[in-house]
Amino acid sequence: MIFTLLMVLNNACKDEIDSQIPDVPLSFSINLDILNELTIPGNSMYFPGYGFAGVIVYCELEGSYYAFDAGCTNEINSSCKVIAEGLTGTCSCCESQFIFVGGYPAEGPASAPLKQYKTSLYGNTLRVYN
Repeated sequence: MIFTLLMVLNNACKDEIDSQIPDVPLSFSINLDILNELTIPGNSMYFPGYGFAGVIVYCELEGSYYAFDAGCTNEINSSCKVIAEGLTGTCSCCESQFIFVGGYPAEGPASAPLKQYKTSLYGNTLRVYN
């Protein structure tokens, strides 16, 4: 009985790992002197061509940023993108809604948070990378 339970849990963990957004090498910089609307707390921007389905950068507070892959964690399809709308974003396919502070789902069928990338700020240059 215990062995069967462990096998079920082990398979469930494998399914969860397999369903994550794929790792894609990522490194780009944003000049905040040019994209100064991203310096305003509560604003977010989408950057196509990076990561799995593009990257969403969110300004939480002055100098504090979050960056997430725009790929929906429910769909795992690069054509199903989370559309940024300030503090939140909505998947274009399943309509799951995510909050960009932590990337956690707020509504819809998605249960996993968005894939998060690292950010670092040097003067007015924001670097997004993994």
